[in-house]
Amino acid sequence: MDLLVLLLLCSAPLIRGHSSGLVIDSCEELKSHQSGLSPQTAPSPFIVTTEQRRYRVGEDVKVELQGPASTPFTGFLLEAIEVGSETPVGSFATPAGAAKVLTCSQRPSSAVSHTSGFNSSYIQVTWRSEPSGDIKAVQFRASFVQNSTTFWVNVMSSVLTFTNGRAARSAGALTGNGSTDPAPLVKSAASISSANCGVTKVCFSQPSNCDPAVSASCYFMSAMMLASGTAVQYEMTGPYEGYIAFGFSDDQKMGNDDIYVCGMNSNGQVGVQHMYSTGRTTPQVVALGNVYNITTSLQNNVISCSFTTTEIISIQGTSGFSQSYYFMFVCGPSSNGQIQFHKHDFVSTTKMAISTPVVSERGFPDIIKAHGSLMLIAWMTTGTLGMMVARYLKTMAKGTTMCNKDLWFVVHVGVMLLTVAATIIAFILIFAHTRDWSGGAHPVLGCLVMILSFFQPIVAMLRCGPQHHLRYLFNTSHFLNAVIIKSLAVGAIFTGLNLIDSSDGWLMKVMGGFLAWEALFYIMLEVHNGKSKEKGSATVEVESESVKIDGLLIGLFFLGNICFLVALLVGIGVK
Repeated sequence: MDLLVLLLLCSAPLIRGHSSGLVIDSCEELKSHQSGLSPQTAPSPFIVTTEQRRYRVGEDVKVELQGPASTPFTGFLLEAIEVGSETPVGSFATPAGAAKVLTCSQRPSSAVSHTSGFNSSYIQVTWRSEPSGDIKAVQFRASFVQNSTTFWVNVMSSVLTFTNGRAARSAGALTGNGSTDPAPLVKSAASISSANCGVTKVCFSQPSNCDPAVSASCYFMSAMMLASGTAVQYEMTGPYEGYIAFGFSDDQKMGNDDIYVCGMNSNGQVGVQHMYSTGRTTPQVVALGNVYNITTSLQNNVISCSFTTTEIISIQGTSGFSQSYYFMFVCGPSSNGQIQFHKHDFVSTTKMAISTPVVSERGFPDIIKAHGSLMLIAWMTTGTLGMMVARYLKTMAKGTTMCNKDLWFVVHVGVMLLTVAATIIAFILIFAHTRDWSGGAHPVLGCLVMILSFFQPIVAMLRCGPQHHLRYLFNTSHFLNAVIIKSLAVGAIFTGLNLIDSSDGWLMKVMGGFLAWEALFYIMLEVHNGKSKEKGSATVEVESESVKIDGLLIGLFFLGNICFLVALLVGIGVK
């Protein structure tokens, strides 16, 4: 074996060690040295994790030392110390084969190190707490050797706290370099619940007041100020798509937000990240900071993370746990550990302070509600009216003119111009609010509707005369373009409603009924018109009767149309 030692400098300046891995000198500083070389200052690729975050008197705790499969370590030294102290605590069980226990600070089995020929990216050892005495919070401290010139010291695990009750298992422990470990995921999402919301913790969920312990479709986050007043325990859970995240903002818009992300990392494991967004750019990863008791889970397509931190909330112009912020919650896909643009976002209706437990309701800015309402009115009511008048009511009020034009034509043009105007206003409102491209099908469909709607009246103004031999080309293209716009608009409305109604789907169901109601009457009108054409227009009475039936059907249609429209507008308003 190459000259490979793990040494702890205390009073003796001389580096001493054996190829067997047995360290001779004391373990006071737990510091690795080789031939006088200095340790690496970059974050260690190797981590120290525990399978639980609390322990009881005399309980065995599994400790894992691990790194990337492509980067094994050839030596290590591990001990347990009291938090805020250099004093070793507990003892390690005698491992088999790849490791040996050490006697340090006159405490037998107080540390563990590698043996000769060790070369692995993973090893597990067992630590046992003191059977008696003043039990305190514990951390595991390690040194890792990659090769004869590359090594790391003072790689810390998460804090292991003492409890008199049953030890709670943890799937993710914080490492010394601010990342989370890839230990097996064992915590159930059902352990996060809405219990004590508004009593001891601030909660924010979609649907409002849902309980993640009961419903797998519940998007939920909570923040609970601990008794010390200097730390906060956060929880978040929701349906898995790649990641979920919550943030704190001074307004209800994305940008300049303090964010925590729970998502799949590049190793295929769930971890926690701290991010900060500046303006409308992609959030940037920042140091996780003093975060501990990290627990993660991915079970039954539900992703969950909980953790405790002393890092204060900090956004432009505001900082501290006692300040009030808007709560934001988003979810979306990830790729190789990188979060992608979110698919759903929820924002609290009011500002809240973590120090004042309340239950917040999710809300949407009024400008978003106005955008959706205008598009709904335009393409499910006024646009439909314009198309039905042009197709079925040309002979109604025959001979009646307005501005030297047939009445049906004036009504058609008027309501269609109103439809285009509403579309333009809705388009401007949403882009003025977001100032960005949100991704997904909804904005694509919306832009196509806007473009085709804008050119439809322009092309109509440039049409040839009724008697022109190419008039049929305009009639056909005008009709087909209207059908395409209508279809795209319906798709945009469905995808838009899905963005604000991703839980119980009530709005989507009402919209489905709305569309079915419209389709039913189109079919009835087409069938009636087809039978009328078969009979021909032999008499004025027959034609008049046909027009009355068309008018009656359209009138009945619009009674139902208004009912569906009002239901959807109210639903949007209360979201």
